[in-house]
Amino acid sequence: MTQSNPRISKAVIPAAGLGTRFLPATKATPKEMLPVVDKPAIQYVVEEAVAAGLSDVLMITGRNKRPLEDHFDRNYELEEALSRKGDESRLKAVQASSDLATMHYVRQGDPRGLGHAVLCAAPHVGDQPFAVLLGDDLIDPRDPLLSRMVDVREREGGSVIALMEVDPSQIHQYGCAAVEPTADGDVVRVTQLVEKPERAEAPSNLAIIGRYVLDPAVFAILRETEPGRGNEIQLTDALQKLAADEKAGGPVHGVVFKGRRYDTGDRGDYLRAIVRLACEREDLGPEFRDFLRSYVTEEMQRN
Repeated sequence: MTQSNPRISKAVIPAAGLGTRFLPATKATPKEMLPVVDKPAIQYVVEEAVAAGLSDVLMITGRNKRPLEDHFDRNYELEEALSRKGDESRLKAVQASSDLATMHYVRQGDPRGLGHAVLCAAPHVGDQPFAVLLGDDLIDPRDPLLSRMVDVREREGGSVIALMEVDPSQIHQYGCAAVEPTADGDVVRVTQLVEKPERAEAPSNLAIIGRYVLDPAVFAILRETEPGRGNEIQLTDALQKLAADEKAGGPVHGVVFKGRRYDTGDRGDYLRAIVRLACEREDLGPEFRDFLRSYVTEEMQRN
């Protein structure tokens, strides 16, 4: 690690979205607080940041997001009630979320896209590199993507994005990268980025997923970036400028992820994530797997 590539300690988690795909459940409850088994989705994301060595977490929030702050704060009344009952396991679970990291919050105000959300973090981040974790993507803790990205940033400088191969028919749902190979099999040099291209115009089937390690130079570019697709300030557009001009704060590398990822922003994938994670729990898995086998057998016989 060189002086120009300092150790990363800050994580930024954009959490200002309305969660419209989960209405009416998200009418009064932030989508980030929807449970995945017995923890809200956002807690998995914070735990991932902490596991990668990032102890300072800034959430970019908006209206009706106060439950996020409450979840990562102490609840003395609840803790006292659990303590009086001698319920140590639940007491530890409740305390775990408030002891994870140093938490900070800032409101985005006018939701103008991911690039604008990242720009809201500039006063807190300053001139240090930082990570961005999108709450809709849960990365299995057994597949440490973020720590790998941090290592690449410390060695190569610039910014690092997470990439994943997707079916070409789905590439229009993602930012897409054109890349060149490097000596590391899972690391590529990014030469071009396109936000949600049509299949025929996509430079590859490598999609950007919700993990970024960014050079602070991205802030100056975001301030000059005009609204793009969807009339929003796109982080992809700013990263494209970094990839095209190393002097502006590049290069941009990608880590090609082949591990387990759960998309909790889609209702079907959200349900699949719950099933997969519940099946793998020691306390829930055996009985739950038996139920699933029985249920699937009955459904097959019925149909």
